[in-house]
Amino acid sequence: MLSVFLKVLAAASLFSGASARQSQHLEARATSVTAYIASQSPISKAGILANIGPSGAKSEGAASGVVIASPSTTNPDYLYTWIRDSSLVYKLLIDQFTQGLDSTLQPGITNWINSMKTIQQTTNPSGTVSSGGLGEPKFNIDQSEFTGAWGRPQRDGPALRSIALLTYATWLEANGGSATVTGTIWPMVILDLDYVSSNWNNTGYDLWEEVNGSSFFTIAVQHRALRQGAAFATVMGDTTRHTTYTTQAANLLCFLQSFWSSSSAYTIANINENNGRSGLDANTILGSIHSFDPAASCADVATFQPCSDKALANHLAVVNSFRSLYSINSGLAAPAAVAIGRYKEDTYYNGNPWFLCTFAAAEQLYDALYTWNVQGNITITATSLPFFQQFLSTAAVGTYLSTSTTYTSIISGVQTMADGFVLENAKYTPASGGLSEQYDKALGTELSAADLTWSYAASLTAFARRNGTVPASWGAAGLSSSCTSTGTGTGSGTVAVTFNVYATTVWGENIYLTGSLSQLSDWSPTAGYALLMTNPNYPEWTLTVNLPASTTFQYKYIRIYNGVTTWESDPNLSFTTPASGTASTNDTWR
Repeated sequence: MLSVFLKVLAAASLFSGASARQSQHLEARATSVTAYIASQSPISKAGILANIGPSGAKSEGAASGVVIASPSTTNPDYLYTWIRDSSLVYKLLIDQFTQGLDSTLQPGITNWINSMKTIQQTTNPSGTVSSGGLGEPKFNIDQSEFTGAWGRPQRDGPALRSIALLTYATWLEANGGSATVTGTIWPMVILDLDYVSSNWNNTGYDLWEEVNGSSFFTIAVQHRALRQGAAFATVMGDTTRHTTYTTQAANLLCFLQSFWSSSSAYTIANINENNGRSGLDANTILGSIHSFDPAASCADVATFQPCSDKALANHLAVVNSFRSLYSINSGLAAPAAVAIGRYKEDTYYNGNPWFLCTFAAAEQLYDALYTWNVQGNITITATSLPFFQQFLSTAAVGTYLSTSTTYTSIISGVQTMADGFVLENAKYTPASGGLSEQYDKALGTELSAADLTWSYAASLTAFARRNGTVPASWGAAGLSSSCTSTGTGTGSGTVAVTFNVYATTVWGENIYLTGSLSQLSDWSPTAGYALLMTNPNYPEWTLTVNLPASTTFQYKYIRIYNGVTTWESDPNLSFTTPASGTASTNDTWR
């Protein structure tokens, strides 16, 4: 809900006698995580429903089914509907309905679907429904287009909306609602997933609406959406889209691996940009929890499952980046939980903890605890070892069964830390239970938009995971990256070839690689098939691809900008892979 276009500073917070008394009350309230969950859950649910039109208590003026981000109209003005926020909220409500937890939600789900159907067709500054308009991030609450300056496009919205729609469509198919699926929901999903399939390889703004590049959160949810869409296309008898979505999902999964930095041991939040940040960002934790599949295992590293070694290493790095950043975290050494913000370089409202980010840190650990319990073991790798050593200094690489003392010690420690994140938020939740966007990093008082719908939803998903209530599987189990597939060269096996090209670009322009091998997309110049390169050391662009050993091939670089493809000059470049080991190229755009 934020934008670099909002230049608002928070008013200074003052400690009064009343606020001090409230702080004492909150400290008492926060002594029990179960008590906090029991009291906060109905408040959060009511907070969400109050922000949904037309009859929500705080959603006056909102069309039927429209989810407002917040009733706040000044400092900041969040009285809009965001595709991302509303889709995440309705994914939660759809889960509650389909799992039999709240049968009263169906009329509201229908209203939201109808609202999204209208918004899909609304021409906006990003385009029409068929020319980029699905990437528009926010709309007025009467469903009309928002025409002000903003960070657009944002390509996570269509993916998140389709995930929610497909979850409901699956339930309808099993409960006599196939007519609604065929007539309304599947056509909406097709619009969204065709957009994702065609545009995932183009840059856009991240979930914080500040960075124009390639975002881990966006790529992760796009991958999930296409996997779910491919499976449902089979149900609908659409073999063409099943094939297309499956192909593009494999490409997305390959690209998703680009965000992991083995040298830093964490996931870089944004690539294909040059903003000078460390890349440590709650974006990556949110991407992991919204990719959670309860049927997957911790060995499903490619999808960054919450208990996978890379996701745990990243959790450690992101959390530690906030330990000494905020005054309210003072003295809280690992493995104590701390208040979490968006990223350590944040300057919006002077940079503070966010309720939803702190709940997300808890939720990832609750997801991990669920999976470890199902598996009956914990595997520690060299990558995840530092994470586990927070809880057990003698932890070592290996697999530990649930009957071992190592397992029980780690489970206890992780549970305490997860609950600690919830208690950090409880500490700064006002007596009313209202959840704002942020709280002051020094005083703990509420900041920015009040009654943030996403904050309420984040609390409920974290509470649900702690209680062992998990979403349906989406097919993550056993997925591996296509980047690690073997080739069919004249030699045996594959070698990793790193392509490097020096190429200056304009903002929003990207460099791709294509060539004469199937691993290089067989000369396809289309975004989504040609391989997107990254630029961590701009203007050098780089990409590593596993290619058949002892094989001669040709390749070229291409530029794609605003949908226009430009090939570099002839002749084709040629390269022969070695019989083993690794190789690299050092090229300059021609």
